[in-house]
Amino acid sequence: MSRDRLAAPVVRSVRHSPADRPFIVIWEATRACALACRHCRASAVPGRDQLELNTEEADDLMRQVAAFGKPPPIFVITGGDPFERPDLTEIIRRGRAHGLPVAVSPSGTAKLNRESLAAVRDAGAVAVSLSIDGSTAEVHDGFRGIAGTFDRTMAAWREARDLGLKVQVNTTVTRRNVRQLPRIAAMVHELGAMTWSAFMLVPTGRGADLGPLTAAETEDVLNFLYDVGRTVPVRTTEGHHFRRVVLQRRALEQADANPVAVLGLGELYRELGAAWQPNQVPESRAGRRPPLNVSAGSGFVFISHRGTVHPSGFFTGSAGNVREEQLSDIYRDSELFIGMRDPSLLRGRCGSCEYAIVCGGSRSRALAATGDALAEDPLCVYVPGSFPYADEVRELLDASS
Repeated sequence: MSRDRLAAPVVRSVRHSPADRPFIVIWEATRACALACRHCRASAVPGRDQLELNTEEADDLMRQVAAFGKPPPIFVITGGDPFERPDLTEIIRRGRAHGLPVAVSPSGTAKLNRESLAAVRDAGAVAVSLSIDGSTAEVHDGFRGIAGTFDRTMAAWREARDLGLKVQVNTTVTRRNVRQLPRIAAMVHELGAMTWSAFMLVPTGRGADLGPLTAAETEDVLNFLYDVGRTVPVRTTEGHHFRRVVLQRRALEQADANPVAVLGLGELYRELGAAWQPNQVPESRAGRRPPLNVSAGSGFVFISHRGTVHPSGFFTGSAGNVREEQLSDIYRDSELFIGMRDPSLLRGRCGSCEYAIVCGGSRSRALAATGDALAEDPLCVYVPGSFPYADEVRELLDASS
């Protein structure tokens, strides 16, 4: 490994303290949505809730977000489907007036078209995130519950890029679609995206009935995503142990060691890799994108449609409400958020893991699976202290700090 490559951060940290301000703020503008997705965190419904934050309350929320200071957090408007709000473009304009970079996460309904995308762009949105959960209409539409969502989302992907909007592609990884990942990765490379985010399922909302992969299968998927990262700008959602995998894989490259043998990767890893090989292209000129050390309550905050404040959108407990308290006070000073940022409080394998400072596991998954937000992440297979190249990892961590 070259000295220059070693000096580059392997895991990125935000420029400011994540205890002081979030890097990203997600606002669930509504739970209304015309789809019936099998994994829906929000258990979305057709109609809007009368207790949603109204336009003026949304404006006050964005004022509170801007009050964290500069650089301002990224403000993402999600749902349900934000296009169900007739005041969406007005909210975007006000967000931009507060100095916030605004992104929108729409659903693949009939309202997702060039006209609506142009409207949010003209209002000031800089990016959209779109969900692709299969490489075919059969798989994707079966997952989303409504025929035609795949074709609409693919068309919107092309339209958004044509309009100058940045695009993030989200894929929920389940047993139903895991073998589709190589083809989805190829689609991301062919069509282009700012980021491909693989969401490791948290059993909340309607997603509680899907059933996630096993921990060993998840390890195979995360290592496959590392391989894909040479070409595709990949990240994970609720897969914090991807940061551990990145560190381990880089240490193995430095030691010229075989990851399959050292990490005990399984058949799923080999199967996904074999399917990806025909689609390989030269490594991106930009190089591999280091994952960002942002987790629930530590650089990340979620506000529900009713204004309740959560460390993550998949975390059922709240720490307050922006209708009653300032977001900055809740984020900085609430017992829940302070606890989310303290790895010394973690229990089980997460509590004794040498990677806790850059991983910490999914607190949302631990809560959903065990009732204890500080328990070990059940989707992680790693046994603390078992990786044989500890010195190489420490060197990489020093380069990232």
